[in-house]
Amino acid sequence: MQQSDPSSSPSAARTAEPSALDRYFLITERGSTLAREIRGGLVTFFSMCYIVVLNPLIIGTVPDSTGQYLGGGAEPNLPAVAAGTALIAGVLSILMGAWAKFPLALAAGLGLNAYLAYSVVPLPGMTWGGAMGLVVLEGVVILLLVLSGFRKAVFDAVPPFLKTAIGVGIGLFIAFLGLYNARFVTAAGATPVQLGNDGSLTGWPTFVFVTGLLLMLVLWVRKVPGAILISIVTATVLAILIERFMGLGAHAPATPDDPGNPGGWAMNVPTVSEFPIQIPDFATLFTVDPWGGITAAGVIGASVIVFSLLLADFFDTMGTMVGVASGGGLITADGDIPHSQRILIVDSVAAIGGGVGGVSSNTSFVESASGVAEGARTGLAAIVVGVLFLLTTFLSPLVALVPYEAATPALVMVGFLMMTQITELDFTDVEVALPAFLTIILMPFAYSITVGMGAGFVMFVLIRLVRGKAREFHWLMYLIAVLFVAYFLRGAIEGLLT
Repeated sequence: MQQSDPSSSPSAARTAEPSALDRYFLITERGSTLAREIRGGLVTFFSMCYIVVLNPLIIGTVPDSTGQYLGGGAEPNLPAVAAGTALIAGVLSILMGAWAKFPLALAAGLGLNAYLAYSVVPLPGMTWGGAMGLVVLEGVVILLLVLSGFRKAVFDAVPPFLKTAIGVGIGLFIAFLGLYNARFVTAAGATPVQLGNDGSLTGWPTFVFVTGLLLMLVLWVRKVPGAILISIVTATVLAILIERFMGLGAHAPATPDDPGNPGGWAMNVPTVSEFPIQIPDFATLFTVDPWGGITAAGVIGASVIVFSLLLADFFDTMGTMVGVASGGGLITADGDIPHSQRILIVDSVAAIGGGVGGVSSNTSFVESASGVAEGARTGLAAIVVGVLFLLTTFLSPLVALVPYEAATPALVMVGFLMMTQITELDFTDVEVALPAFLTIILMPFAYSITVGMGAGFVMFVLIRLVRGKAREFHWLMYLIAVLFVAYFLRGAIEGLLT
């Protein structure tokens, strides 16, 4: 006897109807749930919230050529830089989630901030306001490239196998990033890197990292929901207990004249030494000087600075977008990414926002892949990250409670998941193998997503030219290759121009 299907009844249909939130973000359609999006947002935030501490240490401790520090004054104003960093990251991440509907969070870009601090503001006559003015100019240029369709055209011109190689390379890069930031591997004297502080695994922080990583792997193998978030929280609690009873303090490398504190925590010390709620100081906001940077560096010098920022930002974001989409299965059959144009627009606006906020160019963070590994598939996860960043402007002591050693196992885990795409690459075909190989290895070896992508693009064009296949790929690949050659030689070009 055929039974009636209960789901066909009007009441069941009303029950199964997705909510407005679900329909807007396509949560069910992308195979996710509200709980996964929230967990994914939490994991992404904990994987990248270090930027609230690290960005002030990079751009907040270097005076400009006039002796003034970011935020004004003759002394560093790190709380103001931290508050501005969190505010801009929060607003932009919410914009990415709400409009582009993609699980990609943004914050002040590492590398870009160091370039400003150590190469731009020391220039004669350059102020922090002028340097931020150049950041805004870079953002305007890159936004115009997006609105003209050029940036999207470049993305579409990249062969599918190179997009896969970019995802694999980013996986290897962020795995190394996690290992290095937790000091599971460290810089050494006789060799470029070594295991631990002295060639072996020693110290309580390393114990926390290894414990968190092993717990994460075990929970993932057992298919436990929330494996990454559970591991981060557990490792953080363990770190708090260890610091409470052992008093390790912050890491400080040993020198010939000072024993340092090599057994301390890599960045955040897991303890709250002050009241967890603070009124934020937004002194860095709107201190930008749009013309000061051009006046100080000159038209040619300013052009070189803007070009360097633009090229790194342009391709870093493209690689990050591909990597995150690959990890979440969000790349369509024709190699496109949903709302890719909106993603690129928000990322371009992020450079402008970072300059106006006085906290350096903001960009998409590859650590977003950790939230995707936790199950995030929609922009709702980015909104969760953004809200947490906004709360961080008031709760910076609590953010500093999570040490690198507790958060970075997520990067290693995500690196493994992204590396699994390597099986899609045909290494028996030299036209695929060589560009993919250079893309993958140079991201971690050069510590730069942009360098890895550039080497892969240049090698792709070179091989096709040598094999007489110059007309078999998009003309934009020629332009990209030329731009990357100029980027690799920018030091020599700057010397010739100045």
